[in-house]
Amino acid sequence: MFGNLCSALDGLTQLWQIEGMGSNLKCLGSVDCLSINRRWPEDMVWHPNGDRLFACYAADGSDNQVAVIDTAEKMKVVVLKDKPHTRGVINNINFLPCGNASFVTGGCDHSVCLWKEKETDEGIKWKAKTLHRSQHTSAVMSVAGLRHKELVLSGGADKRIVVHDILYNRAHVCYTLESKVMGVLPNPKDFHLFMVQTGTAGQQLRLYDIRLQRTELHSFGWTQESSDCQSALINQTWSPDGYYIASGSTDPKVHIFDIRYNSNQPSQSIQMHQKRVFKAAWHHSFPLLISISSDLNIGLLRYGS
Repeated sequence: MFGNLCSALDGLTQLWQIEGMGSNLKCLGSVDCLSINRRWPEDMVWHPNGDRLFACYAADGSDNQVAVIDTAEKMKVVVLKDKPHTRGVINNINFLPCGNASFVTGGCDHSVCLWKEKETDEGIKWKAKTLHRSQHTSAVMSVAGLRHKELVLSGGADKRIVVHDILYNRAHVCYTLESKVMGVLPNPKDFHLFMVQTGTAGQQLRLYDIRLQRTELHSFGWTQESSDCQSALINQTWSPDGYYIASGSTDPKVHIFDIRYNSNQPSQSIQMHQKRVFKAAWHHSFPLLISISSDLNIGLLRYGS
């Protein structure tokens, strides 16, 4: 059994099982994930063990900041007590690749926060602390960790990409772009590479090497039929081998890029939906690309042999 989760604006999170090597989907159940202020999750991520889902919300009005959905216990939802963010929406949540006991969040309060699993007198708890709150001058839209070092990358609406060294507790701006940064996505194989989603039409994706700071390796993009080129709702994902990246779009199409070729046009553009494609994700073991859209459908695309 292989599971995928999706969350809708009604606050329901649904667990799906892939059947027939990707030929069909079966809904295993759903759970109400609305916060105490009736907000839906802004972002969700699987725990590396694959048994729990972590969702982030907002910091306004003592709202839930992070909740845990235990898929092994009938989709039980537990709210974490710590509230390190001070205001606004928490835009992104991601686990760090170095171990399973820490994740980071970034929010509209300009801050990046680190959450670690620790032993207390009451048992295992998640404790949070702020890594930095002054490196960004606007909302932090995306956070991610690099595998080979204890580094946390953050991208903001202030057009900055900041790197924070957890070991030495210091941060600095390593890239400044000409448009908003909506996403930062490390390559799963080459630990030095990462892709950035920007708001520049025709150059929506930028490839960087952390060893070459302030230097762009390459840009990728597509001709945008819609004028909405700065949507934070469009997400990119790497293929498991790290050669391809898939992106949703407002067009609506799924665009696929091969980073081995010096071309700013998609290697392939696939019409899978009738409305905006929020995300197209590569399955970790099946030759399958899974997409979600505002047309309320889930797309399944088999590729290869």
